[in-house]
Amino acid sequence: MADPSTYRPAPGAIPVSPGVYKFRDAHGRVIYVGKAKSLRPRLSSYFQDLANLHPRTATMVTTAASVEWTVVGTEVEALQLEYSWIKEFDPRFNVKYRDDKSYPELAVTLNEEFPRVQVMRGAHKKGVRYFGPYGHAWAIRETVDLLLRVFPVRTCSNGVFKRAQQVGRPCLLGYIGKCAAPCVGKVSAAEHRDLAEEFCDFMAGRTGNYLRRLEQQMQDAAAEMEYEKAARLRDDLGALKRAMEKNAVVLADGTDADLLALAEDELEAAVQIFHVRGGRVRGQRGWVTDKVEDVDTVALVEHALQQLYGAGTEPVPREVLVPAVPDDAVREWLSGLRGAQVDLRVPQRGDKKDLMETVRRNAQQALALHKTKRASDLTTRSRALQEIADALELDSVPLRIECFDISHLQGEDVVASMVVFEDGLARKSEYRRFQIKGFAGQDDVRSMHEVIGRRFRRYLREREQTGEWAVPEADEDAADATDAADDQARTDDGRPRRFAYPPQLLVVDGGQPQVAAARRALDELGIDDVALCGLAKRLEEVWLPGQDDPVVLPRSSEGLYLLQRVRDEAHRFAIGYQRAKRSKRLTAGELDSVPGLGETRRQALLKHFGSLKKLRAATVDELCEVPGVGRRTAETVAAALASRTPAAFAVNTATGEIIDDSDDRDHSGDGAAEPAGRDLSSTTESGEPT
Repeated sequence: MADPSTYRPAPGAIPVSPGVYKFRDAHGRVIYVGKAKSLRPRLSSYFQDLANLHPRTATMVTTAASVEWTVVGTEVEALQLEYSWIKEFDPRFNVKYRDDKSYPELAVTLNEEFPRVQVMRGAHKKGVRYFGPYGHAWAIRETVDLLLRVFPVRTCSNGVFKRAQQVGRPCLLGYIGKCAAPCVGKVSAAEHRDLAEEFCDFMAGRTGNYLRRLEQQMQDAAAEMEYEKAARLRDDLGALKRAMEKNAVVLADGTDADLLALAEDELEAAVQIFHVRGGRVRGQRGWVTDKVEDVDTVALVEHALQQLYGAGTEPVPREVLVPAVPDDAVREWLSGLRGAQVDLRVPQRGDKKDLMETVRRNAQQALALHKTKRASDLTTRSRALQEIADALELDSVPLRIECFDISHLQGEDVVASMVVFEDGLARKSEYRRFQIKGFAGQDDVRSMHEVIGRRFRRYLREREQTGEWAVPEADEDAADATDAADDQARTDDGRPRRFAYPPQLLVVDGGQPQVAAARRALDELGIDDVALCGLAKRLEEVWLPGQDDPVVLPRSSEGLYLLQRVRDEAHRFAIGYQRAKRSKRLTAGELDSVPGLGETRRQALLKHFGSLKKLRAATVDELCEVPGVGRRTAETVAAALASRTPAAFAVNTATGEIIDDSDDRDHSGDGAAEPAGRDLSSTTESGEPT
């Protein structure tokens, strides 16, 4: 715990201009980003008696080790820079959002010759008319399905549309009357565009005149005894009214507005937003916020508006109704995004106030539901971390756990994995994978020593850049060959780095030998402040360095369950990487070196024969049957494969079964074989370049 007085700026050094400031911890990680109209009084407020600070603010300033600031010209610039830095650095003491997903909208592509109705997400495109956003894509499809009966606008993709034009036959929707079939000329481009514009008018809320006109047509058809036409118009009216019921009319003046409401307690806040377009609620969204900093309602509203409009994917309406009005800089920022004046205010009376109350009730229900779901999960994770700390006699709970595992196939394709758990949850963006480069062959203990050394040598290199710690000279030469590529990937401006932060607990998959190797690697680098343990798979024993007897946790222990999850995740990640390397070597390795054989023909050969084993057995004439492969190329391929002796068959000693090339024979770092049929394929986490 740091003393704030040790890094307090000198009196008069802080400017009085608007700006943005960052607090960093001892490792250089940005832990808080804030903005201020005047930096001097705002920053000075943090360096007072800790007893006068809010508990969360006191925790932040004692966790920090330095503070820096950037001066900007206006409050609006400060607001924009603060938002950019919060998204970039993800500070742990800033308000945390749990809603980065995009919401679907109903879009009409009026910029095309034949406009199309479809579901869209993300940034808005020029010439496309949007309605929404909606909470679920199925809600859009239900509405569109009802409206297509009256406004049969095309909904097919461009590929389907062009195919129908070529064959002269419409798709199923064209046959059942839910598409005007402009692809085959049933309506002209101008007539189809009129249908699309009527569809947009109806969705925009201009429904009264159209419904009255349709009802009059129905009555006229009945008076002329055209009962089939009258029945069809009656059904069309019913479909339109059902579509209108899905978007309840809440405001009579056709208002376009977003209504934002909050429900909060000391630790969390729920945000709910209703999107009103044309006087109707077109969509709803919400999220739950961790109040990891001391913020009031005004600050929460400001953060929510940044979250909603900052990414540029959500259009800013004429009115934004909120429970508390932020300062004028926020109004100016929103007006700049919209390109016109935005009315940011608290509704005082009438329909808008009533609707705001409805939004607030939704926020209260969302917060109550979130607490019900999270209580057991949060309690369990906290208990698991505390049990681990007690069993291993740690000074504090291990908020960051890193686990390493070695994987290979009979000594070939030896790789390692590193997975990270923070607060008991997987942090997949921090996963890393390694190739063993220091030696060839199978030696799990030596491999573990190399990987741990490489990981923490890079950590020391990160600290060396800041002058905090120098890498031992004895390790410099050995590290150059394996760490040069990683050094190029570092950043110098405070962004998260690959190996910048040490764990509170280091877990290795294995028993005493693996733990001893990891301890030796840490000792060689002079690192003595990272707790270390190993989890042996046979009896799920926890091994500590230098101890002859393991720590045995109860089978019902939440701490043991968390360690098993961490170990299994490291094993899965290592197996996935090893299998990917093996697959690449077995399927393409022998063909890569064949002269004149490119990627296209390699893939054609493998696709034609199905496996490398069948390809080896093929004759020159059979190779010539593959499209694009001539006789000379076929002879070259056959000669190249014949010169390589295929791997010997393996035998399952338990069953006597012969295992050919297609069988899986993976081995993890502790020597255990994976059960057949278990899917441990590689995930999409991005690992370090190897």
